[in-house]
Formats: sequence, C-alpha cells, structure tokens
Amino acid sequence: MAPINGVPEPLPGKKRRIGVMTSGGDAPGMNGAVRAVVRMSIAKGCEAYGIHEGYEGLVQGGDLIKKMHWDDVRGWLSEGGTLIGTARCKSFMQRPGRLQAAKNLVLTGIDALVICGGDGSLTGADTFRKEWQGLLKELVEQKELTAEQVEPFEHLNIVGLVGSIDNDMSLTDATIGAYSSLTRICQNVDYIDATAFSHSRAFVVEVMGRHCGWLALMAGVSTGADFVFIPEKPPNENWQQEMCDIISRHRKLGKRKTTVIVAEGAHDRHLNKISPTEVKDLLAGKLGLDTRITTLGHVQRGGNACAYDRMLSTLQGVEAVEAVLDAKPDTPSPIISIIENKICRKPLVEAVRLTHNVAEAIESKDFDGAMNLRDAEFAEYYNAYMTTTATEQLNMRLPENKRMRIAMIHVGAPAGGMNAATRAAVAYCLTRGHTPVAIHNGFPGLCRHHDDEPLGSVREIQWLDADGWVNKGGSEIGTNRGLPSEDFDKTAYCFKRYKFDALFLVGGFEAFTALNELRRNREKYPAFQIPMVLLPATISNNVPGTEYSIGSDTCLNALIDYCDAIKQSASASRRRVFVVETQGGRSGYIATLAALSIGAFAVYTPEEGINIKMLARDIDLLRESFAKDKGQSRAGKLILRNEHASETYTTELIANIIRDEAKGRFESRFAVPGHVQQGGTPSPMDRVRAVRLAVKCMQDIEQKVGVTGEELMKDKMSASVIGIRGASVVFSPMETLEEEETHWKERRPKDEFWLGLKGVVDVLSGRPTTKLI
Repeated sequence: MAPINGVPEPLPGKKRRIGVMTSGGDAPGMNGAVRAVVRMSIAKGCEAYGIHEGYEGLVQGGDLIKKMHWDDVRGWLSEGGTLIGTARCKSFMQRPGRLQAAKNLVLTGIDALVICGGDGSLTGADTFRKEWQGLLKELVEQKELTAEQVEPFEHLNIVGLVGSIDNDMSLTDATIGAYSSLTRICQNVDYIDATAFSHSRAFVVEVMGRHCGWLALMAGVSTGADFVFIPEKPPNENWQQEMCDIISRHRKLGKRKTTVIVAEGAHDRHLNKISPTEVKDLLAGKLGLDTRITTLGHVQRGGNACAYDRMLSTLQGVEAVEAVLDAKPDTPSPIISIIENKICRKPLVEAVRLTHNVAEAIESKDFDGAMNLRDAEFAEYYNAYMTTTATEQLNMRLPENKRMRIAMIHVGAPAGGMNAATRAAVAYCLTRGHTPVAIHNGFPGLCRHHDDEPLGSVREIQWLDADGWVNKGGSEIGTNRGLPSEDFDKTAYCFKRYKFDALFLVGGFEAFTALNELRRNREKYPAFQIPMVLLPATISNNVPGTEYSIGSDTCLNALIDYCDAIKQSASASRRRVFVVETQGGRSGYIATLAALSIGAFAVYTPEEGINIKMLARDIDLLRESFAKDKGQSRAGKLILRNEHASETYTTELIANIIRDEAKGRFESRFAVPGHVQQGGTPSPMDRVRAVRLAVKCMQDIEQKVGVTGEELMKDKMSASVIGIRGASVVFSPMETLEEEETHWKERRPKDEFWLGLKGVVDVLSGRPTTKLI
C-alpha cells in the first residue's frame, strides 16, 4: 500500500496497525506476550509493529519501530527476558518526548498500542492516550505534520498487559512473570533447605518486593518458612520475641532447620526497615542458631518462563488484540487481568489507582487498609500461612465439643502438591484442636492393614511428621487406585472403629469415584454419614467441579522442560518434527495447555480424535512450512498427542507416516516422556493453591461439626468437591456433579472449560483448522 504524504494509509475495516512494546523491569513471559500479540494481529488481518527498547524506542522512532512478521517471533515462548528490549526513558516523562512519540506513531501508521509493563509503564501509557488529541493538534500547529496526515489517527487505543515479577498490580490475581520468579525463589530455598537441615542452621532469605509482599508471602507458603516479613502486614510491636518464640517451639518439636523470608521492603509498624542482618543477629544472638543470609537478587528475574507464565502471557496477548479490535473511541483503556482462572478486562486507570493506594496506605501506617486493598486472594494466603505455620496458637483452639477426628486419604495416581495439601490440613487441624488421622495407601491400605503390628495404616499425625512435606513430590502417606466398593463392609467397619468424624480426600477421578460410592451407600452404612470433601489432585485435571486440579501445573512444567529440550534438538537439525506423547487420561487438557506453552504445531486430543484427513492436511502444512524455510533458527516443530487421542494412530505410527510422506524433505521422530510428567518437586503454584484449598476444606468441614447423620443425609453439601470455576473458588455438591456434570465413561467433565484454547493453539501455530476465537 503506497504511503500518502509520508504516512501509510490506514488499513480498511477493522484492520489496524498494532504496536507492541515491553517497558519497565523485564519479566519472564514478556516474549510470550509479544509473540501472541504479533501472531494474533496477523491472524486477524492486522499489521504488527514491535517497538524496541520500550518508551525510548517510541520517542526515538526510526529503526526502533519495526514491522514484525509471523516468523520473527518463532521460538520466543521459551526465551527469558524481553527480546525487543526495555529501557528507562526520562524524555517520555516530559511533554516534548510524548510529542515526538506521537509523531513517530502517526508516521508509522500505528493507532493502537499493547504495552507490557508495570504500573509506572501503564500510567505513562494512559497519560499518553489522554493527551493524544492535544499532541496531534500541537504537531499540526508546529507544522511537524499536516492535518491530512493526522486525520486518520484521531484516536489512540491503549491496552495494558501487566508484566511484573512483584505481582503488585491491583485487579488481577497474577502478573506476567510473578510465578516464574516465585519458582526461582522456591528452587533456591529448597536447595538451601538441604544444607540447613544438614548443619541444623537458620537461613534468612531476602527476596524482591519493595511495596508488595506477594513474593515473600508465597515463598513462605511454598517452602514452609518459619516466619515471613512483608510490607503490607508488619509484625507486632514485640516481633523480635514473637519470632524467636515460634522458632524456639519449632526447634523443641525436633525441627532441624529454620527459614525466615524477608521482603526487601519489609519494615516494622513504625516504618523502620527490618533488614536480613537484623533478623540474623537476633537468631544468632538470642537463640544461638548458626545463621546465614542469602540475598537472591536478580536471579529472581532470570531464566525461562514457567508453564503458567507462558500460558498467561499467551492468552492475555490474544485477549489484548481482541480488546483493540473491540475498542471504540470512548472505550476506557483496559488492562488484561486474570481472576482465579478467568481472563478478563479491567479499567487500567482504576487498577493503577488502587495499586498506588496500597503504597500510600503503607506510608500512612494504615496496614489493615493496605491488606484490604490487595485482592482477597492475598489475605486468604496470609491467613492460611499464619494458621498452618505457627504451632500452639491457643487463641485459635476450639472447645472440646467442637473438635473432630478428621481422616485424610490419597486416592489415585500421585500428583505434585498432594503432600502440601495434607500438610496444610494437618497443621490447620492441630491449630484448631482437631485430630488429623492419616489413612496410608488408600482404601486398600485401610481395609487390609489398619490393624497391622507394630504399625497399622491408620495413624494420627503430629506436627513434625508433616512439616517437611510441603516441597515433597509423590505421596508421603501413599496412594492407591483401589475403591471403597472393593470391600464396603470392611471400609465401614474401619470408619466406625477409628471414629472418623469427617473425611478429607485428595486425588483425581478415582477419588471422585470413591466419594460417589461412599455418598451413595450412606443409607446402608451409617459410618459414612459424616462430612466428606474432595480436593482434586491429578495431572489430568479431569475432575468434575473444578477447572484446576493440584498437580496439573507441576506436570505442565515437567512436560514443557522436556519439550523445550526436544525442540532444541529438532531446531538444531532444522528440518525435523517431533511427535510427543503426553499423559492426561481421556482429557486433552495437559496436551492442549502444553501445546499452548511451547508453541506446538498441532495438538491431538481424545475430545477431537485423529483421522486420516487431519493427518494429510497437517503433513501438507508441514511440507509448505519447510519449503518456505530459508535457514532460520528455531525451525524444528513439535506435535503433541494425548495418549488416548486414538487407538489406531499411535504416536509412533504418526511419526512414521510423517516421515514417509515427507519424501526426505524433513525428518520425523517420536518421544514419550511417560511418568516423568508425574514426578519431581511440586511447582510453587501447586503448593500455594494446595495450602489455600486445603484450609478452605477444613473450614468447610468445621461448619458441620455436631450435625447428625440424618441431617447430613438431607444436606447435599455434606459430600462436596472444592474447585476453581471461572473467577471463584466454590464447593459443588457431589450429588449434582455425578448426576449432571460427569461423563463417566470418558472419566472427565461433560463441559471442559479449556476446549476453546485448542483454537488458540491452532491460530498461533498457523494451522487453519479451527475458527478464530
């Protein structure tokens, strides 16, 4: 299209020239956001421009504003930092700088900006939009541009993506990069734990967070730290004594290691800084502990994005383009946020205002106000941490007549976070005066080994027994796929003999089935007439009643690490396709989310199946793609296939068909990661959500103390499943789930929330098989 008066003519209809930039501190996942914006823009018939070096590039213009093509962002999902750069720009803070930036946008034909950065970057963006028409008028008056040149660019649309490792933006549960940074912190604290245990040492770990304690709090929850200092909730006036008392009690109980997490912005209630050195001197001087300080620094920013940040940045980037195309001249600038499991748009100005209000509340010593200004999830995590970390909190103990014997059981395959959930439930029970009872090795263990000597399978759990479970993979109490129906009589006998007042199940579809069997047999077996709640934990994420299962994030991280290594091999040889088989049972969730997170060429799921036409079309697309390859890097391709996508077209067969049909133009291999997807250290997301949801389960059970069996039989919520559904954490009655929402034959929910994400995978891979969403 020929430029008119030096300005590219606006594209017809809704087609736009969309600029994308990263600004402020770098955060893992920014590259995923840029990739999604570029490819979604092109897929929607728009043109994408990368603005390099943040606002500095906007002001300087020239070669720092470049048109971006589909292949320019190939392989970006697995890269850390920001590949289009970011830089501080003082000139943009002044009106002359913004005037030059406006001129550069008009000269490039850009009338929409997607900006990924923190609150400062997004505040600058909104100021730019507010001034836009005045800036254009001034450019015309100064004869920098003509009225004809600026006429097509009367309005500037701004969409914000929050890229910040601190997770300090209001109106969103997570910012791009926060969980990757938390992953880095937890990895390092886990490593430190080993040496702390070996030498019976104490470690004071300083993490980032000047005005926001999210990283410190979540690191405390994820690692089972003994004490945490955050800016929003300073410790009590006598915090030195309080901290020493808690750590002394833990040591007397037999704990060999001590961890204290300090946010860099930590202070006391008079805003006096609390430094790691001050904490260390206390632990060493008052308690006599061999204490060391570790300041993690910029290692928290580095490295590749975790699975969650890849998914989040991709989906938010896609939504940002949709927001640009939906915008009208009077539409307020949005940020793209996530609430629980739902991507949504929130007012940018309001989000920034609330974020600034937190800092102002802290500065004015209104700490309750600061906590209230954080999202509700933040306060829940803080309360869960306080309840499950400190021992002997007598003020929280219930009277004798309200205490219960709560049985805890793992059912099904192991999943990362099972132990963290059980540890949190045990700690909550002990704090409240309940008796936590572990059933080892599932229902078969209960029936066959409950009275073994010297140690049976039914054991009361003490605080120290479970304290070290927070970062352990697998199942410390053992898990089993066996169901109560294998011996109802013995199961009911054991429930009665060991006086279970409630049952807390942790597991996948087998646990869901077990809860179904127990509920349906309550009338015949009165021992089952107790409150029962299931916390879904399975890598397959196929339990009805929830969009998230504990363990699925750990599985995704293991799978993308594997696929990144495979893709590196495929790219090194350039013309190679790998077909990777994923687990997930008869649900394509893991395959689809992994495909989204690694930029797979295609994904095959049980829900869609595989047929010969589909394979032929994909082989034609591969031929076409490799024919266009002019030697670019990162040219290898991955196809993900769920283990049950087809009985006929196995992973190996698909790889062989592709190799035969390639006629030597490219190669094909297959890979099966197998049980690698189940094992390993649980991800921080699985750990923190396990703690939060387990505490909620215990609170739900407490509400039913003293209720008779007859009353429970009439209460649908007496057997329930906790889950994240959309933007809420909810308990769903088992009776409703099993009758209305469960596809029993396929062992998955009837309506799977993630099905639309497969279309996003196809769009961003350039595979024209599904309608744009």
